[in-house]
Amino acid sequence: MNSMTPALVPSFSPGEKVNRCLRLGPCQRQALPLVSNESECGIYEPSPWGRGRGEGGRSFPAHSGAGVHSAKVFQGIRASTLWFRFGLPEQLLCTCLILLVLAAQTAAATGLDPVIKSEFIYQTAPFPSCHASTIAETKSGLVAAWFGGTAERNPDVCIYVAREEAGHWMPPMKVADGVGFTTNRQPCWNPVLFQPDHGPLLLFYKVGPKPAAWWGMLTTSADDGQTWSQPVRLPKNILGPIKDKPVQLADGTILCGTSTENGKRRVHFERTTDFGRTWTATPPVDDPLAVGAIQPCILFLPDGRLESIGRTEKDKIFVVFSGDEGRTWGKLDLLDLPNPDSGIDAVTLRDGRQLLVYNHNIRSGSHNKGRSPLNVAVSSDGVHWQAALVLENEPLGPSGFSYPAVIQTRDGLVHITYTWERKRIKHVVIDPAKLALRPIINGQWPE
Repeated sequence: MNSMTPALVPSFSPGEKVNRCLRLGPCQRQALPLVSNESECGIYEPSPWGRGRGEGGRSFPAHSGAGVHSAKVFQGIRASTLWFRFGLPEQLLCTCLILLVLAAQTAAATGLDPVIKSEFIYQTAPFPSCHASTIAETKSGLVAAWFGGTAERNPDVCIYVAREEAGHWMPPMKVADGVGFTTNRQPCWNPVLFQPDHGPLLLFYKVGPKPAAWWGMLTTSADDGQTWSQPVRLPKNILGPIKDKPVQLADGTILCGTSTENGKRRVHFERTTDFGRTWTATPPVDDPLAVGAIQPCILFLPDGRLESIGRTEKDKIFVVFSGDEGRTWGKLDLLDLPNPDSGIDAVTLRDGRQLLVYNHNIRSGSHNKGRSPLNVAVSSDGVHWQAALVLENEPLGPSGFSYPAVIQTRDGLVHITYTWERKRIKHVVIDPAKLALRPIINGQWPE
């Protein structure tokens, strides 16, 4: 069996699973393996994706109510294999199993686990490496995109799109490449999907040999991502949204956070009132601390201001504010949140809170450039943040979990996509109303 394919396990109710175990004789129980690639007695299904994950490759969220209890229950059930192997008394074993199942039922009944779904968008693809996903909701469903190829920066890297239909992701399709610009094929980078309130689905991306020399591109879809227009190059010195989704202002203007990396890393903002045909841009934002900021995302604050946050070279997330709908901006400052110089994304929820997805880590001393763990935090003011969820945590993972994208859909749920070990794009759905929040003090994630 392929190591990336989960074992097929019969579905049993909790009661049936206990009875199934109890029907095994002592010899059968002692014959069970200590560690199995299948579920012991149909109860625990080990993840084929590594440590710290449960069914479907899902990471049990730290500090998130039932998720914690579920993780402990499953760990206990797996430990029951030891009891089978060494022949502890049947009554003790049965009592423990019943208590474990009741605990799992109680955790599920409380409805505290905010993670509704965790899945890979694809299982097989015509490329070995992927990165920089983006997600949008259209009138007919979700659309995701990312770049894929042999490796980042290689000229065979293209833009791929997948659509969700009836709760399942369709196979990825290539929608853009770097052919036709010069005598040499160029790599594609950082797609950004955005669905305006009215108008076509927009897909921005970059083409070029490296970030210091890339240029902005735009293609559109009038049928929710099924077909795409001929890509067009954006005007000179206009890049479009550099990594994170734009926002749409009350007058219909699309405001994009963007940045340049040619010699000095600088953040600026671009706006279009006609779906990308014409543009205006701000000067670079004042950076008195020389934090080396790039890849800004944009949030709406309750007092009418805009806030932008993003990655830096200074081990922390930057913050800057605008009081005139993004026409001018203040001076860059730093939040008390760590950042390993890796991309983040955030969204303003309908209840007015801000939700942030990021790596709560720094780069130095890490096995994966600090791109693990991958965390969710929530704030009421955009400055003071509370710990909400740990999506992934594999400190020794070679490539980590990074470059998240996040949106809130019409039903109020939050959808997050991110790079999983540069091998897959993962999609997680959470209910923000069920997030259990804990304070982040002095930049430290709570234990």
